[in-house]
Amino acid sequence: MKARAKTAKARNTEERPNRRGSPEAIEKRRIARVFNDVLAGRGAAANKLDGRTEKRRQRLLKELEAGRARGARELKPTDILQRVQELMDLGEPLSSIRKVTKIRKNTVPPEAIVSLVARLHHAYSFRPEVYRFVGIGEDVLRAAGVLDDGKRSRAKR
Repeated sequence: MKARAKTAKARNTEERPNRRGSPEAIEKRRIARVFNDVLAGRGAAANKLDGRTEKRRQRLLKELEAGRARGARELKPTDILQRVQELMDLGEPLSSIRKVTKIRKNTVPPEAIVSLVARLHHAYSFRPEVYRFVGIGEDVLRAAGVLDDGKRSRAKR
């Protein structure tokens, strides 16, 4: 028996994936909204986050404050690093993140985690400031190569 030929609609569906949710499409929509707001005289909206991003920012802050991911499981140290990094990328000041987040104390000797921090930083490229939220200080970051010796960071504060 011969296999049936695919319809034109089926071929088009296979060839063109849905790009509505792609990061590029989302960024295009966001910048278009900001552009329209600025040129329409609503310049204050240029610095404002869109609704979904604002909800995400609020959820990330709430999760950091509670120490739980969506109320179900406890946040792991890498989860904390990722959430703090993402909040900083959204423009949230470190001071407001520090207000809601409990900074964990690190009981592991610094020399035991230097290589782990180096590997983690190579894989994720976190900002040096975020390591402070899991109890990793400047001395470990310098030894791991995250900070330059001459560069002063705010991670120690």
